[in-house]
Amino acid sequence: MSAVAVRLRSRRKGAGLGLVAWLLGIAFFLPIAWMALTSLHSEADAATNPPSFAASLTLDGYREFFGAGGGASPWPALINSTVASVASTLFVLVLALPAAYALSIRPVKKWTDVLFFFLSTKMLPAVAGLLPLYLFAKNTDMLDNIWLLVILYTSMNLPIAVWMMQSFLAEIPVAVIEAARVDGARLPTILTRIVAPISLPGIAATALICFIFSWNELLFARVLTGVVAETAPVFLTGFITSQGLFLAKVCAASLVISLPVLAAGFAAQDKLVQGLSLGAVK
Repeated sequence: MSAVAVRLRSRRKGAGLGLVAWLLGIAFFLPIAWMALTSLHSEADAATNPPSFAASLTLDGYREFFGAGGGASPWPALINSTVASVASTLFVLVLALPAAYALSIRPVKKWTDVLFFFLSTKMLPAVAGLLPLYLFAKNTDMLDNIWLLVILYTSMNLPIAVWMMQSFLAEIPVAVIEAARVDGARLPTILTRIVAPISLPGIAATALICFIFSWNELLFARVLTGVVAETAPVFLTGFITSQGLFLAKVCAASLVISLPVLAAGFAAQDKLVQGLSLGAVK
């Protein structure tokens, strides 16, 4: 086979893969576009079947979501979700970085068993631990407390963070660490000035995933919170009432609640790609 034929074949293969990637991207984007379009319709137009694409657009769904119609304000729930997600993510990073360092650059004995233990903690269904956690929160007067969610989200995301960051830190050249140690750098200095900057893409990817998991968590927030510590997903479920499903309002609320995650993913997309692909090519 000539070089020209090989080049043409590789171009066709690349074009085919590009087409498949575009089709998958459009397929994943269509539900978001549908939700955004429905949120701009009136309740009557949103409830039509099949939907009317030529229906007039309105912002009534967003006005009602933000309490213009006399409903509850979403700001306390959004603030609670922000506090729980950001605080738990910061705690996870502070705890996961030294643990991943011990399991990769300075490996402990049977470190693979330790990693498996971390991963095995995610095998228990969340609902199985719901009753003990509820009784614990009740007996310690922690029900409807946002800091209880911070502790829970930290413990839930820590195993995944350690597992991810261990693979990222394993790519750091040991010679760099040894050189810093020879120069007199202690462990805190090594972690903050050498390990963290080098593994920044991996840390960003880990932080984003932990933030998404915390922001979207519903089961524990639904059971363990009430009014004071209500999070955004719990607030969203309040739109499904016995009076019916207000589709336009639900779509508007879903889009607004999804915006922080979408914004964080867009802002950190380069770091996320670098972090998730770190170590893929040797």
